[in-house]
Amino acid sequence: MSSGYFSNEENPTRHNLQSRGLLGAGWRPLSRQFDLDFLLHLASKDPWELTQKTLDFASDIADTLGRNQYAWWANILNIFSENMRYELDEFWDYITPTPPVPDHRYGDVLSVDTPVNQLVSRNSIPIDYVLTRLQEITVFNVLDLLGNPELITQYYMERIFYFPVNRFVNWERLEIIGTAFAYWSQQQVWLQIDHLGRGQRRYTIIAKNITPLINKATYNLAVMLSGYQSRVGQIHSQFPIRTFPVDIQSFTDTVQQAILDQNQLAVLVSGEPGTGKTAWTQAVAKEILMPLGFVIFILDHDAVENFVPPNYLERICIIINEADNLAQNRASTAAQSSNKTEHILSLLDGTLYQSVVDESGIQHRQKLVVLMTCNTTERLDPAILRKGRIDLMSEFTHLYV
Repeated sequence: MSSGYFSNEENPTRHNLQSRGLLGAGWRPLSRQFDLDFLLHLASKDPWELTQKTLDFASDIADTLGRNQYAWWANILNIFSENMRYELDEFWDYITPTPPVPDHRYGDVLSVDTPVNQLVSRNSIPIDYVLTRLQEITVFNVLDLLGNPELITQYYMERIFYFPVNRFVNWERLEIIGTAFAYWSQQQVWLQIDHLGRGQRRYTIIAKNITPLINKATYNLAVMLSGYQSRVGQIHSQFPIRTFPVDIQSFTDTVQQAILDQNQLAVLVSGEPGTGKTAWTQAVAKEILMPLGFVIFILDHDAVENFVPPNYLERICIIINEADNLAQNRASTAAQSSNKTEHILSLLDGTLYQSVVDESGIQHRQKLVVLMTCNTTERLDPAILRKGRIDLMSEFTHLYV
């Protein structure tokens, strides 16, 4: 598998040095173990092939021992020659089970190339960089949850090595030259690590059902996508819900019930500056959505145009502040210079990202909550307020902040 990553024209001496480097890093050659059940399985399923290979191997030994032109002791020494060792290895590999490898029939796969490096200007951080960082954090959080694997192997130069699990410290310190695999049988999870060169690796988690692990790995994660200040962290709320006016608390109860009942929910709150709209969205995210396993995305003007909800996340909350400056009436001159309004509409409809369901069904299970704030609904595009797009609306009138 991994031989495709290395040119056949490379110096074999270099490969030998790298192989010895693996041994120095703690890896050991993996010897295939004899398994009587596996041999009986071969005998019952393909007796002719087993008989033929056994006779061929016996014939090779007989030919080696029966050479008339050499002394008897030379024939015995030839049993240990490289050619006979090759014949023995080939026969042994046939009658013993192969080391376990990932089951690629598993539909849930999460992959990331690390470390995540991208040129960042002083004015902005590209949105794909931040989302890839989130994916990298998710992958390593999943690996932390899994703990030490039961088996770690590496395939390099047509040889299989294993790393003693009791000596495992962390993935970053594990020497990888070819392709490495790790396995957790109880969770039915595989990890594949590919060496990409120049300090880069690709970590791929392959699981029968990865969703519960991702939900735990992304608990309390929040992403702010706002130019140079974009970051992945935890949601912060300065004011608890119980400190808001009674009418807002009552509206919050309605929102909470709708979150529990609906797979997709859009909420719009309006009001003059200082009425606590932004603080309320943060409080809802912290006290209601985060405990339910939602990953929070706070989008600014630029991020709204390019944001695509990650399909490996089961529950997503999108917070869009000052929506009246983003989803402006498309009849106005200001709104005609961008497609922010159309993109927000597609998020509210779900038509752009949920119209095609992949085989894993992740999109089908995804829950989406959109919380929007605006100073006035008068500047919003009428399509935003059309029935079926905004589920709940409230006007905040109490000066709160």
